Amino acid sequence: MTSTAPSPAPPARFAGLDGMRAIAVLLVVVYHLFPPALLPGGFVGVDVFFVISGFLITSLLLREQLSTGHVALGRFWQRRARRLVPALTVVVVVCSALAWIVGGDVLVDLDDQVLGAATFSYNWVSVAGGGGYFAAATPELFRNFWSLAVEEQFYVLWPLIFPLFLLLPRTWARTAAAFALAAASAVWMGVAVSGGGDVTRAYFGTDTHAFGLLLGVGLAFLLTPLFRATDAAPAALVATTSDGTRGPHWRAVPGAGPVGAVAAVRPRWVESRVARDVTGTAGVLALAGLAALAMVPQTSSAATFPGALLAASLLSAVAIVAGVWPGSWFGRAIDVRPMRWIGDRSYGIYLWHWPLLVLAVAAFAPDATVATAPVWIGLGVLAATAAASALSFRYIETPVRRHGFRASVRLLTTRLQSGPGARLRAVGVALSAALVLAGAGTAIAVSPDETSAEAAVAAGRAALEKALREAPAPIAPSPSGTDAASPAAADITGDQISAVGDSVMLASAGGLVERLPGIDVDAEVSRSMWAGPDIVDDLEATGRLRPYVVVALGTNGAVDPSTLEQLADTVGPKRNLVLVNAYAPRDWIPGVNAELAAFAEDHRNVIVADWSGAIAPHEDLLAGDRIHPGAAGGRIFADTVAAAVDELADERREYAADRADRLAEILSADLTP
Repeated sequence: MTSTAPSPAPPARFAGLDGMRAIAVLLVVVYHLFPPALLPGGFVGVDVFFVISGFLITSLLLREQLSTGHVALGRFWQRRARRLVPALTVVVVVCSALAWIVGGDVLVDLDDQVLGAATFSYNWVSVAGGGGYFAAATPELFRNFWSLAVEEQFYVLWPLIFPLFLLLPRTWARTAAAFALAAASAVWMGVAVSGGGDVTRAYFGTDTHAFGLLLGVGLAFLLTPLFRATDAAPAALVATTSDGTRGPHWRAVPGAGPVGAVAAVRPRWVESRVARDVTGTAGVLALAGLAALAMVPQTSSAATFPGALLAASLLSAVAIVAGVWPGSWFGRAIDVRPMRWIGDRSYGIYLWHWPLLVLAVAAFAPDATVATAPVWIGLGVLAATAAASALSFRYIETPVRRHGFRASVRLLTTRLQSGPGARLRAVGVALSAALVLAGAGTAIAVSPDETSAEAAVAAGRAALEKALREAPAPIAPSPSGTDAASPAAADITGDQISAVGDSVMLASAGGLVERLPGIDVDAEVSRSMWAGPDIVDDLEATGRLRPYVVVALGTNGAVDPSTLEQLADTVGPKRNLVLVNAYAPRDWIPGVNAELAAFAEDHRNVIVADWSGAIAPHEDLLAGDRIHPGAAGGRIFADTVAAAVDELADERREYAADRADRLAEILSADLTP
């Protein structure tokens, strides 16, 4: 198998790439650590990384093939392992040990997460486990590893496919093939999202999110002729067998290309001042475009997936062209020392920042989530990330990359055994490593399969199903005008109550069926108040709507007065409506509770069950997300609902008694001569 190979070899180091790495990691870090005000769309920084990786890896493969005459896959993968594995291993071990110390929901599925990190398949493991990048309540400790998995899969597969591209005889053909594949990947993501598919699957998928990497590949093929002018005859790429030590490789035979073939010569205009100014200006505009994209919040539509992501990838490609252009001032401008420092350590910064954020929120701000973390948490995590990545770069990543794994271990051993206090240092390092490894192993061994919130919801669902099996609730007839307001009526029982709610009510189902036997509970996860009117309409249409209607749908979003009016209209004046307010570390909760209180104040047959006030002194009875109650918290929920129902019943009885007294007075006055 032979193919004409390009003659110009890319340089060993490209101007501007360190600066671009710094920009990419800063976008992602600010997006995660200071949400959501600063850069609500900063997650596009991942796509900047993808384009850089595709361009750089392809350029390195081209350079190796042209400078050494072959591409040794074994050596390539060894270099990648030296670059990626040491820092990744340290982050996994240290953060797993810290997670064991913190405890709680940060340990959930830790075993699967470590397996995904170790096998370069974290994105698929997370998708299979139902994880989500944009979920914030109980985030995975190593969720940010999904993008590393995509890149690592690219590092494994692309060198195998690379020779097939070299079979194409022209640079433009190779470039076009890469760009066509990038377009296909972007279209595939758009189709998946537009068709109602899972956004996380589309975002995490290697197939649907490969367009940035492939744009970088096409860019490397496109720009290679710019890096060296030559009139030598092009080489031919010849596949050879393994030599037993380096694995299979491809060897370039100089002068063996097609007869009459001549290598491309770089046009003179490429190095002209006009070309440098135009590309530099384009680079500045591309960075401005990236900044603008980072300020646009994401949606769950194709406008973001792949719209914004593809736009970020294209802008990154323009910035890379501007940076690596021969004689570019733009590349030097963004490679200033602070940016190069960040760019050199961008891998470690990306690895450390997310696990440290999850751990810091769990340990120091349990009432918050990673999406609502206070600024002081973000600043503390930023400082810890900078320190950890700097130490990792100096003492772990650089030695292994330069000397290899075994030589680095020997160097470390020599340093620990030399100088004063050598034995004490060696024992200290060995003991510390053993403790960290033991903590990490214990964390992995005891990691639960579900969060405390999921366990609470599952327990509530089981209690509800058991109650329905043992004593199916009868269908209650619609009340008459006096059924719900009879002055002589006894306390309200469960068979007079229809309850509609979200996962908080579902988690409390055990307490509800215990406190109010016979109650009809219709609760499900992820419901909001917008779903309330339709659910109550269905209950009314099927004859299941009882005299007292309890609605607890304030946790998952804002409440609109018009929705409450629709709800009240369906319930009607002959029934009673109990609105349960919400308790959760969410910024919309105060507004929801104020809206419910105002609505109840304006409507005679409506009351608020103050779940927020009842559970606030007992946060220890909530799950780790500070939203869903456990068994004891569920009993408080049920008591709160029962008390509100009884209070509303008393109000209706008093109202009926007042009306009866007034009617009696009127009749008495009319009968008086």
